[in-house]
Amino acid sequence: MAVEHHASPEVRLVDLEKRFGDVIAVDRVSLDIGAGEFFSLLGPSGCGKTTTLRMIGGFELPTGGRIELRGQDITLDPPDRRPVNMVFQNYALFPHLDVAGNIAFGLKRHHVEKAEIVRRTGEALELVHLAGYERRKPNQLSGGQQQRVALARALVNRPTVLLLDEPLGALDLKLRKRLQIELKRIQLEVGITFVYVTHDQEEALTMSDRIAVMSGGRVEQVGTPEALYDRPATRFVADFIGTTNLLQGTIEAVEPVSAVVRLRTGERCRIDASRMQPGRDVDISLRPEAIAISAMPEGGTVANGHAGGLDATIEQVAYLGSAVRYQVRTTGGLPIAVLVAKSGARFGPGQLVALTWTPSEALVLGDGPAGMEETA
Repeated sequence: MAVEHHASPEVRLVDLEKRFGDVIAVDRVSLDIGAGEFFSLLGPSGCGKTTTLRMIGGFELPTGGRIELRGQDITLDPPDRRPVNMVFQNYALFPHLDVAGNIAFGLKRHHVEKAEIVRRTGEALELVHLAGYERRKPNQLSGGQQQRVALARALVNRPTVLLLDEPLGALDLKLRKRLQIELKRIQLEVGITFVYVTHDQEEALTMSDRIAVMSGGRVEQVGTPEALYDRPATRFVADFIGTTNLLQGTIEAVEPVSAVVRLRTGERCRIDASRMQPGRDVDISLRPEAIAISAMPEGGTVANGHAGGLDATIEQVAYLGSAVRYQVRTTGGLPIAVLVAKSGARFGPGQLVALTWTPSEALVLGDGPAGMEETA
């Protein structure tokens, strides 16, 4: 894998560590985040992503390691001495202040001139599409509007880096999707670095330039959305980013363009032959959309791998609007998910089918070192 190096990162984390007693919340995390980048920390609850964000903001002090901002060590600086601002999931608006007062709060604390406060508050309202809402109180706003106010309040101070801790988590799905697009628009318009924490992989894929996938306090892989989806380095990344079928087996034979794998169920399938050796145990990621499904051919089999696929029986069918998802079970008892366009042939529960795919779509997973990065 090619590891990308950033010459002068906006934010650099070096062996960052945080312990709470005997619990290691963040375990030697090293990351470079570029200027003007929308960078996401993605992972399940308890993986260390929010603790990492809070250490960047100065709300938690590291147990070990270093935090740099534009080359300056800020590891021990208090929050008010860092040119960063943070947007929280619960908005944290002042209920007694109107929208304009909430946005201008930080400017007033820094004794900015009144005319400048009015000008910058107006610009911030325009940026988040809330012009005309200046005199409304937070309880007169929807959840999405309150989150926009929180964002404007953070941006009006012109931080070098904006930290966002699951800011859309409390919103309903439709509004969350709309605000994802708005957040990316705003980030591109203001041109500053966003560091975004989320457990929602679709959210991270939609907005991010790059993503660090975290698990157990460590970084599993860093890369663009395309690289993480198409070339996951570990079983965890393959399973967490999108939906995949994880297969296990042993290389049985290597041929000029493909290798035959004997799966744990005894069935055989084909994968790309690149760098394969007979006898090697492999973990395989096979995306549902990479699998073609067809009626069982004459003879009742797809030759158990020698033609490139597996025999299966349809168990469940789900119509998703633009696609159809099939849950099937192979002859050997292996559950497989398949996603196909709705325009293709349809199959029903109990029907025998053949599953085929291009060998290169069956990705052999490794145990890549934490933080290894591949570009798309």
